Amino acid sequence: MTFHKTARLIGAALLAALAGTASAQDVDFSGKTIEWVVPFPEGGGSGTVARYMLPYLTKYMPGNPTVVIRNIPGAGSITGANEFAARARPNGEEILITSASTQFPYLLGDPRARYDYTKWEPLMVAPTGGVVYLPTSFGVNDASELKQLEGTELVYGSQGPTSLDLVPMIAFELMGLDVRYVFGMPGRSDGRLAFERGEATIDYQTSSAYLTNVVPLVEEGKAVPMFSWGVIDENGDFARDPTFPDIPHFVEAYEMMHGEPPSGIIFDVYKAVFGSGFAAQKPVVIPQGTPPEIIETYRQAFAEMIEDPEFQENKGEVLGEYQMAVGDAAVRLYELATTMPDEARDWLQTYLADEYDVRF
Repeated sequence: MTFHKTARLIGAALLAALAGTASAQDVDFSGKTIEWVVPFPEGGGSGTVARYMLPYLTKYMPGNPTVVIRNIPGAGSITGANEFAARARPNGEEILITSASTQFPYLLGDPRARYDYTKWEPLMVAPTGGVVYLPTSFGVNDASELKQLEGTELVYGSQGPTSLDLVPMIAFELMGLDVRYVFGMPGRSDGRLAFERGEATIDYQTSSAYLTNVVPLVEEGKAVPMFSWGVIDENGDFARDPTFPDIPHFVEAYEMMHGEPPSGIIFDVYKAVFGSGFAAQKPVVIPQGTPPEIIETYRQAFAEMIEDPEFQENKGEVLGEYQMAVGDAAVRLYELATTMPDEARDWLQTYLADEYDVRF
């Protein structure tokens, strides 16, 4: 391609971008009501996030529209996501927040999930984190000593093989740890209690629960952290969790244990479930086909929300100390959370069927 042709293409793209920006400036939601669909019962994590953001979205959307939360529970969020996919109009007046329990059925090919993430546009993505820990009685002081556990059966209290526990299950499989899963735990706190009673010998807790309930165990000499799940940085690379900067993330821990980085199909599976479960756990989306100027208006509103000093000052207890992604970073995380190579999906479906009799 010649320089002049390249220049013309760049110029055309720039003019299109400027035109889009100009159109976005003309968007006005005065007098309108935005329905924010939360596919869970009231009181859950996704609803808590949406309710915290609600007044800021009203503040930064042009025209200061009314934003209302509509909870549509059922089938672990599948019901609400299906309804949004079938009925939401691409006019900017309906948005949806999802979670790992929405992404996992989609990734696994669950026939109940009639929604398609490629038909939605991401506006913002909120991550979360977690830490894996062991009892100090094993004498394993950090991830570099995990090889000492080869040949040792570990016990993990799990909510089930298709819950958020799928992330540690794949991580432990990839590491080569021998873990026996005890299913049926009502929640992650029950897994921690099993650990405290000595019934479980490996566990993880999400960031807030780890800080509140596991750090005291560490301080008492009853538990030792091994690794966090980490985060995905703005370049799309694994990075340390900002809440736990002194704890290696999973990929670092794997390298410490095996002397080389993880690779192969199982790692592809891990990246997909980690992306959905933690790095991009809660995306906010709008239907594909929504005018680009409206999409840009939303993205700008979320960006301004994140920079709001009051929002930042008070977000810790609700959102944690994680940087929410907007713009190109949100698009990258969204793709990570909602895509899985066909070979990786086949591997995961076979794994769940063979090991736990879970079939789709």
